[in-house]
Amino acid sequence: MRIPFTKMHGLGNSYIFINTFDTKLEEKSLPQLAITAANKDIGIGSDGLILIHPSKKAPVGMRIFNKDGSEGKTCGNGIRCVAKYAYENQLVKEKTFEIETKAGNVTAEVHVTNELVEEVTVDMGEPILNRNSIPMTGEDDAQVVLEAFQVSHHPLQLTAVSMGNPHAVFFVEDIEEAPLNDLGPIITHDHRFPEGVNVEFVEVINETEIHFRVWERGSGITQACGTGACAAVVATILNGYATKDQVVTVHLSGGDLAIRWGLDNHVWMKGKAETTIEGVFIWK
Repeated sequence: MRIPFTKMHGLGNSYIFINTFDTKLEEKSLPQLAITAANKDIGIGSDGLILIHPSKKAPVGMRIFNKDGSEGKTCGNGIRCVAKYAYENQLVKEKTFEIETKAGNVTAEVHVTNELVEEVTVDMGEPILNRNSIPMTGEDDAQVVLEAFQVSHHPLQLTAVSMGNPHAVFFVEDIEEAPLNDLGPIITHDHRFPEGVNVEFVEVINETEIHFRVWERGSGITQACGTGACAAVVATILNGYATKDQVVTVHLSGGDLAIRWGLDNHVWMKGKAETTIEGVFIWK
């Protein structure tokens, strides 16, 4: 089967995008398609696969498959890329429109220069802070802020946030010394997170800047994570390092995102989206 695709990335967090307005795929084949296409040796190479599909709830919808074939609910960098693709390929005509995700609809606004989308602002909605809704095991729905969290021989302090997918945020003095390689694959499968969790380490520079590194469930270390950056800013504010309604620049491995947790309780994300490859994948 010949499958047209577009490879795009948000700050180095890359996905293979397939337009299912035009290309029909069997549901049962999607996990293996994601695994194969994301593999750099036998496929294209990426952090996963995103389907851009017709929707009854919005002008366009998206489904996210991680590189291990598991399906995610939302992806901040992926949303920006979907917005760019949808506008540039005339799936939508307005510059502000909704995108359906498994975590609900989000609103995206494309910023256009010479008919090309350079940046996208996304209303990521309200963060979920109650323990059981994240979800995280425990006896109540209280917020999880600087909670003692023992991993192996490492005593950590956890702040947990969901942005439609769960995030475990840990603050460190030096981002270069963050134990991402050692603890990321352990924490992401920790029994206290029944659906798994994305793992973020954050170094606070000042009230408007943070360093950020991430281990994504289903994908491992990535250059950027949009929902993770949003969760990190929410956690930074919950811990008193910053305040609501100010823009915080998040320095990720792949570049910067501008995040604001507004007084309306919505989290706003602004960042780039780029197209790198268009082609045809031979799927056997």
